[in-house]
Amino acid sequence: MKNATTHTRAAAVAGQFYDDNAQQLLTHVLQYIADAKPPLPVTPKALIVPHAGHIYSGPIAASAYKLLEPIADMIKQVILLGPSHRVALTGIATPGVDFFETPLGKIKINTSFCQRAEQLDFVSENALAHEYEHSLEVQLPFLQVLLNQFELTPLVVGECNSEDIASLLNLFLGSNDTLIVISTDLSHFHNYSIATRQDRLTSIAIENLQPQKISYEDACGRNPLNGFLTLAKQQQMQVKLLDLRNSGDTAGDKNRVVGYGAYVAF
Repeated sequence: MKNATTHTRAAAVAGQFYDDNAQQLLTHVLQYIADAKPPLPVTPKALIVPHAGHIYSGPIAASAYKLLEPIADMIKQVILLGPSHRVALTGIATPGVDFFETPLGKIKINTSFCQRAEQLDFVSENALAHEYEHSLEVQLPFLQVLLNQFELTPLVVGECNSEDIASLLNLFLGSNDTLIVISTDLSHFHNYSIATRQDRLTSIAIENLQPQKISYEDACGRNPLNGFLTLAKQQQMQVKLLDLRNSGDTAGDKNRVVGYGAYVAF
């Protein structure tokens, strides 16, 4: 019997958003993790992390990913949601491939989880929505470095209501070996003082599980974020802030910044 052909989504933003050299990428990710503040003593059910170029948002994302160090052997499934930046999309897109690839190697896609998601009428296969999307891809090196063996269910989220996203996430919530990762940046292109004030208000809404207070101007990934916060409220989770900064704090000027927050849900 012939082997079925496998399909791989190649890295689209290596060399732009993060290093395309595997050794340098590994070194930088490990350094971000080492430099991150000591994490809260909690076991995460979900992480909320930013998705800009690693030099801008990597230090903030690392404060969440550092929580995975003690449970690296436990996590076998990652459900990763991020907003669509390049393709106008209604609903949620699965990738229709068997692997995602970065300079650190291939990650197996959980095609059965994708098919389970596709049973919902707002979820469908759409390879184009994934092909150039950075909001998911920039998270992969952190997961590859920190987790030992895992499968990925990557979902690009377009226009979709919070209750539907919560019902999708609820399909995968039961098991302790499953981690949800929500990819979103916060405010965009304000000056430093306006951004800091706006992001602090958004951060309070995130911690208080108040999706109704978070609009597109507050978080580019508001749809996956608000869907998750709806689920977190239903499941009586707690969400805690780990780090809140912006590009003016890391690698950009302070006249036109992008906000980044990292959170853990448990």
